[in-house]
Formats: sequence, C-alpha cells, structure tokens
Amino acid sequence: MAKHIYVEGIDELPVPNRKVEIVERKGIGHPDSVSDGIAESVSRALCKMYVKEFGHVLHHNTDETQIAAGRAHPKFGGGTIIDPSYILLVGRATTEVEVEKELKYLPCKPVALRAAKEYLDKTFPNLDVSSEVIMDARIGLGSDDLTGVYKASGYHANDTSFGVGYAPFSITDRLTLETEEFINGPLKKKMPETGQDVKVMASRIGKDVTLTVACAMVDKYLSDADAYKSAMVQLKDEVTDNALKIIGNEDINVNVDVNTGDDYSRNVYYLTVTGMSQEMGDDGSVGRGNRCNGLITPYRPMSMEATSGKNPITHIGKIYNVMSKLVAEEISKEIGPEAEIRVRLLSQIGKPISQPLNASIQVLAPGADEQKEISKWKSDAEGIMEHWLDNIDKVTELITTGKVRTF
Repeated sequence: MAKHIYVEGIDELPVPNRKVEIVERKGIGHPDSVSDGIAESVSRALCKMYVKEFGHVLHHNTDETQIAAGRAHPKFGGGTIIDPSYILLVGRATTEVEVEKELKYLPCKPVALRAAKEYLDKTFPNLDVSSEVIMDARIGLGSDDLTGVYKASGYHANDTSFGVGYAPFSITDRLTLETEEFINGPLKKKMPETGQDVKVMASRIGKDVTLTVACAMVDKYLSDADAYKSAMVQLKDEVTDNALKIIGNEDINVNVDVNTGDDYSRNVYYLTVTGMSQEMGDDGSVGRGNRCNGLITPYRPMSMEATSGKNPITHIGKIYNVMSKLVAEEISKEIGPEAEIRVRLLSQIGKPISQPLNASIQVLAPGADEQKEISKWKSDAEGIMEHWLDNIDKVTELITTGKVRTF
C-alpha cells in the first residue's frame, strides 16, 4: 500500500530557540471548551451505543455544538442566574439501521442529551444543570455519501482534509497547559472560589515569560471586595509557585498577572455565579479554541479543523490531527528534544485512511550535519509513520477510551 511518506530536514530555527513565542489555552470552563467537551462526550456515548447494538461504530459527527450565553447577576456572597444559557447539540448520526429488512430506530437524541448533562454535572460543580441550562438536540440522519465510507471494505476517509502535529512541547507550551490544569485541578482544594473558566496566555520574549491568567471567580465563596482582592493575591502566588516548579532548572524568568481586566476603583471584578462566563456574555462553539494538543499556538503549524465531536473511525479532522501529534511525539523521542518535529497528514475522500495522499514529516535541527543525519532521520521517521498508519485502529481506541485529549 502506498503511504506517500516524505521526510525532509528544514534549515529553520525551532520555535523554542526564537526570541518571541506566544501560546494560549482556553480552560475547560471557557464556552468554546465547554462546547468541545460536550461534543466529545456525545460522540463517545454514541460510539458506546453503536458498539453495544451492532458491534462497531456507525457514522456520526457531533462537532457543531453551540452555546448561547445567558444572563446572570453575580454579587459577593452569592448571586443569581436570571436567564439560563442555551446549549444546542447539532450534528449527524446514524439514527436508523435496516436489520433483516426491518428498520431499527436508535435513540440518538436521548443518548446525546444524557451524555451532555452527565458531562456538565461531572465537570462544573457550581452549575445547576437542571435549572441554569436549557439543552436541545437537533441531531439528524447523515448523508448517504458519508455513511457509505463505513460500508466499504476497510474504513475510508470521509473528507479531503489534513491533520497537523508537532513535538516536543516548549517550556512556554508547558507553562500554559500546566498552569490551567493546576488551577482547574489541585488548586481547587485550596481555592474553591476559582471557577472553571480559566484562560492562560503566555508571552515569551527571550528568557522572560509573562503568564496572563483570567479566572472567573465564584461569588458565593467571596463575602466582599476585600475577600476578592485577597484571593487575587493568593491566586498569583499559587500560580507563580507552580510555574517555578514547571520551570525547574531552566534559565527562564516568569511573571504572573491575574484578572487584569479588573478595575477596583470602578468596582469591576471578574465575578460569576457558576464560575463560567457562559452565564452572561460569552457564547461558545466547537473548534474555536484549543487544538487537540490542548493549546493554541500561532508560532506552530495548526489545523483549523475541530477535533472534538467528529467520529473516531473515518473523520480525518479527528484521526489525522490526533495521529500527527502522536507520530511527532514518537519521532521526537527518537531524534532528541533539541529538534522540532512537524507532521502533516493529508487525505482524499473515499481513499483508505491508512493510505494518505501526503504524509509529511519535517525535522528542524539547526547545526546538524544534514548529509550525515538525514538518512537516519528518514529511516526512523518513516518507520514510525508506517507503524501508526498500519495500526490506525489504535488511534481510534485511544480516542474512544478517552486516553488522548481532543481540546
């Protein structure tokens, strides 16, 4: 089978060695990330139902979840939700299957609504899903040309699209990702007043990194303005201490700024009822936030494809994005952390997923003797790419079991 793998050395400075780098992460409570999380939970629930009923996953894509913000009146000591936010589950699914000349109807919408509610209940403890969210499902039957890729021998791409990945993470990448995970993880035990809507933006100039953190604060845990201001001091200290642990022995200076939109002189505070900005002001859509590595990286190659919610069997926008990241990480471990690895995979609709039209691997390793080392890079990289393409079902398994992130 032709896999069309192309490996090249690039005479270009890796991003971590450049003067300027910007990295962003929208935390799990950002409306775009909430949309991603719901869409992916719905897809996994549909996969589970299809496997239970038929032994394999059927066609579906639930990557169009939309959130329309509600209205709230936060205040110190505890505020009120005035209008619930509205969540619309949109997509295509296999809703009926002919079994022995009779149609079997599948409860796709109830399954989707249940999965979305369970995700919200589990992830956002300050949100009352029964009263502070209105949820609707408009998931319809998929088109024949796309469902047909499931019926051919072997799975075929349901789109002409590409996936992108890179490795290894820079210290700026790690600071961005791990800062959000810290606030939405271990810090919650110390500071329950921090909400889940956390956005982290990192700017590195040379060896100086500035982390700008926006964190929605939950009003019921804060009695007054002084309590809020005290929480801001603690949040900055906690994030700074955690950042220093991430940096370790690296020659990097870090500065942390939190909730820079506050204006105490005008009584402007980032105060919320639920810890989520979707309660008032911010809408959300799948794919407008983090890529499947959990970051938004303007200095790295990225795909605009949404990963969350797409089916894990034939949708290139999901499979190739996840696999590109996995391939890049494995090649990076083989070649060494000093090189930057970029992977791009391009499909053609209707063609076998294991046979991309273009499997591009770029190695950025300044100072290397290209003539001497390119043959080893080529051999190692081709072997790793071939292995993943020959075992592409492993990517599907990692996705459906939740062992790889999609946002």
